[in-house]
Order: sequence, then C-alpha cells, then structure tokens
Amino acid sequence: MEQELRYERKFYVTGTSLASMLHLIRIHPALFSEIFQQRQINNIYFDSPGFESYYDNMDGAHHRIKARIRWYGETFGPAKKPTLEFKIKKGLLGFKRNFVLPDFVVDTNITKDKLLKLMLGAVGDEQLRAYLFKVHPVLLNVYTRKYFITADKKIRLTIDTGLHYYSIMNEGSLFISPVKDDKGIVIEMKYDKDTELLADRISSEFPFLMTKNSKYLQGVSRVLGLEL
Repeated sequence: MEQELRYERKFYVTGTSLASMLHLIRIHPALFSEIFQQRQINNIYFDSPGFESYYDNMDGAHHRIKARIRWYGETFGPAKKPTLEFKIKKGLLGFKRNFVLPDFVVDTNITKDKLLKLMLGAVGDEQLRAYLFKVHPVLLNVYTRKYFITADKKIRLTIDTGLHYYSIMNEGSLFISPVKDDKGIVIEMKYDKDTELLADRISSEFPFLMTKNSKYLQGVSRVLGLEL
C-alpha cells in the first residue's frame, strides 16, 4: 500500500531528560495531546554491500530508497505482524510502500536468504523485487516511542528513547554487545506538504538546538564504524 507524500523532520536532542521533554510538549502552544500507547519498535535495515542507502542518506541525495522490516513488542523470539517498508524520498517529501510479512523468529539463525524468501513472498512489484536482490541485512535497532498530535491534527510528533543498535552483518556475532544510546532523544515531526510554515513555527517554540538525525545513519556509524 502506498501512502500520500508527506514531509518529515527528524532531530537528535541531548542534554534534556525525557521528563523535561514531555513537560515542554505539554505546555507547547500547539496543544499537543498524546495518541496511541507507548510501544517498543524494532527495525531490521537493509543496504547494498557498498552501503548505497547509507551514503545517499548522508549526502542528501534527492531521490533515495531504504528498506526495513518493522515489528512491535519484544525484539527477540517471535516477531508478530512484521511489515516490510520501503521508504522512498523525493527531496524533502517521502512516502512508504508497506507489505505485510508472515511472522518469523528473531534469533542468531537469521540469514539473508531466510529474510529474502519472506520478503519476495510478499512483494509483487518487479522493481522492488529487483532491489531486494541487491541488499542484505546490516542493522537492527530498537527504541521506545511515544506519539503526539497537535490540536488541529495537522502535525504528528513522536519521541524515541532508549535506542539500541545491533550489527547483523557477521554470522557468529549477531546481536552481541549492542551499542546503547541512553542519553539521546529523537524527535520526529510528520506533516502534509502544505503545512511547512506551521511546522517551522512549532519547532521554533522548543528552547533548544535541534540537529538533523537519521537513526539508520547513527546506528551504522556507531556499530560499523562508518563516519557520518
């Protein structure tokens, strides 16, 4: 299923506690309210042997694509209701194509071939199938997310904390010694393309410097030692 084009802004904030961040959101003039329940998100990211997605993201390539498998809840053991997501960016605008996968088990027996078989069974689009043959799993990341929306329902905001990154490139060392980021908070704003000015005003109300962020870039850099 293809989603409508939307803007995204992602920021990495340090030096602020989660409690302080939640207070700022509660008193924000946009009148944010919490939606959904807090939940744990797990992602397996895929990239080419030359890390094309990583470098396209880092260089800000106008057109780029990134593939990941996402599921909620426990990281290890049965992954319930996983989804294959293709994140496609066209400049600042982005959209997803999502495909439901069968449940699978997350453990040290995961291989590229097992995951590829799962994904090909769900994807009929020939261009996306061709893309899947070019990539392999490189990173697992885990974090806890809280969800908010403005009173006018135009801007969605999420807060991600407790980030963990695992390398899944080398068999025999899967999921060993995760790299933890216990101090950083990731804020993401999502909105339609006609509310850019509103997003500017909302972000300017936060009393701290927010820097651009990609959890995939951060994870690959921290786990595999590639430079940002």
